[in-house]
Amino acid sequence: MNQDPPPWLVLEGIFRTMTLLKLHDERFRSLLKAGRVAMPYYSWRGQEAIPAGVSAALQPDDYICTIYRGLHDSLARGVPLRELWAELLGKVTGTCKGKGGPMHITHPKSGVMVTTGIVGSSMPIANGLALASQIGGDGRVTIAAFGDGASNIGAFHESLNLASIWKLPVIFVCSNNLYGEHTKFENATAVDRVADRAASYRMPGIRVDGNDPLEVYAVAQTAIARARRGEGPTLIEAMTFRFYGHVFGDQDTYMGAGERAAAMAKDPVPAFRQWLISSGKATEAVLARIETEITAQIDDAEQFAIASPFPDLVELETDIYAERSV
Repeated sequence: MNQDPPPWLVLEGIFRTMTLLKLHDERFRSLLKAGRVAMPYYSWRGQEAIPAGVSAALQPDDYICTIYRGLHDSLARGVPLRELWAELLGKVTGTCKGKGGPMHITHPKSGVMVTTGIVGSSMPIANGLALASQIGGDGRVTIAAFGDGASNIGAFHESLNLASIWKLPVIFVCSNNLYGEHTKFENATAVDRVADRAASYRMPGIRVDGNDPLEVYAVAQTAIARARRGEGPTLIEAMTFRFYGHVFGDQDTYMGAGERAAAMAKDPVPAFRQWLISSGKATEAVLARIETEITAQIDDAEQFAIASPFPDLVELETDIYAERSV
């Protein structure tokens, strides 16, 4: 965090987002462990600084396409907590009436156009949205969020190539947490840096410390401004680590000894909190108040979701491509 810091309004927003992501994940994992909820769950703990920094640089009407480990992107973009929790629990009050679940959060009002369970598919979808913005001249940019594993599939290369040719207003944000599911990055990727692949498609490729929200914010600001000027896409590789493996229940037996402990010792959330205090940007009392507010919001969302009903069977026949014939 060596660069000149942004104003307090931005710093506060980043802290609120990172705190929400941390507390939300901790609450949800506790419910899973207690058996109060059951679903596939992909924890993002350790990666909070990336969506917090990127979202702080976006305008409210910009778009994002994310992946199944992308609930933190949805939270960072402001998907209402009640509706988000209800969707996670499969309730009819959810963002998709309980039909999408944790791997398919969608909320266009917040700019979250799709959460996809297909590895790498956020990128071609983001290109489509960016092309629509380019044609319509609406000034929006689109974020394509994905992991390092997705950088090895065809959709990555096809999307970067097309985005560069057409100078689409899209930013490709790769959260490199060093593992694609259960495979170490270096065992499946021929290059040392995902960002280096940008040169093949004549776009800027930048590697950032994904644990430093201000570095992420500064790089995202530059990339977003470039895209909005019509100068085309950027590839951002944000280096980070996932604390709790690929999926909830993962025993992490494929990780090196002490690797997770070393990463957790650099937890970006308390590190940013401490920086705000030590640099004189905020006091302990101010930050504690924010944490209390967010905890109350999570309490409310949890209670709302648990009390909400499951979808009626009639929902099987709604939101489909054609009306059922009688």
